[in-house]
Amino acid sequence: MDTLLEYKCPCCGGSIAFDSGSQKMKCPYCDTEFDLETLKSYDEALNNQKPDSMEWENAEGQTWNGEEADGMSVYVCKSCGGEIVCDSTTAASSCPYCGNPVVMTGRLSGDLRPDFVIPFKLGKEDAKAGLQRHVKGKRLLPKIFKDQNHIDEIKGVYVPFWLFDTEVDATIRYKATKVRTWHDNDYRYTETSHFSVLRDGSVTFDHVPVDGSTKMENALMESIEPFDFSQATDFQTAYLSGYLADRYDVSAEESRQRANQRIKTSTETLFSTTVNGYSTVIPENSSLRYAGGKVRYVLYPVWLLTTTWKEKRYYFAMNGQTGKFVGDLPLDKAAYWKWFGVIGGIAAGASFLIQLISAFL
Repeated sequence: MDTLLEYKCPCCGGSIAFDSGSQKMKCPYCDTEFDLETLKSYDEALNNQKPDSMEWENAEGQTWNGEEADGMSVYVCKSCGGEIVCDSTTAASSCPYCGNPVVMTGRLSGDLRPDFVIPFKLGKEDAKAGLQRHVKGKRLLPKIFKDQNHIDEIKGVYVPFWLFDTEVDATIRYKATKVRTWHDNDYRYTETSHFSVLRDGSVTFDHVPVDGSTKMENALMESIEPFDFSQATDFQTAYLSGYLADRYDVSAEESRQRANQRIKTSTETLFSTTVNGYSTVIPENSSLRYAGGKVRYVLYPVWLLTTTWKEKRYYFAMNGQTGKFVGDLPLDKAAYWKWFGVIGGIAAGASFLIQLISAFL
């Protein structure tokens, strides 16, 4: 059976055909012309496109040994379901996530043992100071919140993360244009040249973190990144003394999609910085292929703070290694409208002054 070969215009998607007059392939819709060699190269690039191949080695990890498990306790929150691990000397009176009381349910068993831990570098007083810096200079923050602010609770929590390492071979194709304009006495002319730009290369990713706890919002944890993994050490239960450790409830397998998206986005962003000199650049296709992917389990230090204003709880998080601080703050509506009125009054006064000056010109 004969097959009709059809070429599509890379610019508008219309069918193109050979034009005997110009001896080129021409699109009847946008009048773009292509020489045969350019079209052949473009066709080869399309035929060589491959889907993403993002494979990871299984993260088997280690399990707690009997002596370690005997020295650990598990607390569970009946409100949010959070499970907290700590040593037998640490009292967990309330959930660091929702503030409700927690009860001890038994000894630790069956979980994977972390491969690494980054110990806390900053203490509770540093967390308090971080909150004070966070509220400083906030004009629309309720005055009473700053003057009578009391911290309901500060908890040092080791948050579970999965770390993804991989080498990425990437092929990305872009649709780009260059626009040139000129004019004469009668007309203004615009010429748009279209290009297919191909980038191919390799990049290595180390320690891409994905939060392994559903109790911690991904956006919140990513906001206090980065953590310096060079300060990580092999896990030992002694590091948990006096702190809490969240039990992971998102497996490495379930975290891969998030890791893949972070790696894909970073790769595409990195490659896009090499496409310069064009008026517009739009990614058309990307193909990522992983090699040597590994997954490891690590605990990162986070200070969680809660405070209350007008019967509403506000949550903050601080990187226990670097001191980076994030969290939402309340808005004083009265102060907002007062500030808005001042700005509006200044703007109205300036407008009146301009009109007055114009009247005398």
